[in-house]
Amino acid sequence: MARPRKDEGDARARLVDAAGRGFRTGGFGGAGVDALAKGAGLTSGAFYAHFDSKADAFRLAVADGLAFLRGGVSQFQERYGSGWRDPFIDFYLGERMEVGLDEACALPSFSSDVARSDAATRAVYQAELERLVDLVSHGFRGAHARQRALALLAILTGAADLARAVKDDGIRRDILAAAKVAAKAI
Repeated sequence: MARPRKDEGDARARLVDAAGRGFRTGGFGGAGVDALAKGAGLTSGAFYAHFDSKADAFRLAVADGLAFLRGGVSQFQERYGSGWRDPFIDFYLGERMEVGLDEACALPSFSSDVARSDAATRAVYQAELERLVDLVSHGFRGAHARQRALALLAILTGAADLARAVKDDGIRRDILAAAKVAAKAI
């Protein structure tokens, strides 16, 4: 489920990929247009040929990042069938916690910036989140499938945020271990 870098091909796709990486590492406020364009191997003029604004690029990076997560969940569901959740939780709170911030999951990476964004960005985030929740909820049986899906995503997102924020590896491991137990109990 690692995201390959887009070294060749469509300039817009390269810009969306570079914007996603730039916004993950610097946040919306810390990622400038020049740096985002440079990350795609392009100029700021090329950036504005594809996007009306930095906010427009952020919206697309958010949508792309959440769609990528949805694709990962779908892969686990296809591979493991009804038993997909525990292997996904182990992967998400294990192997995925070892990647650099530029490749980190969009859900915890973008949520705080989205909360401070304009209504259009929040609407894109919400629509993509709803799609993700719908997919995750298919992995739960019973009347509370949606609530359980939301709880699972909240635990994974919170754990990822906390684990990436602490310096001490022991505390980081404790956070991830506790979150795995809580997520699997849902």
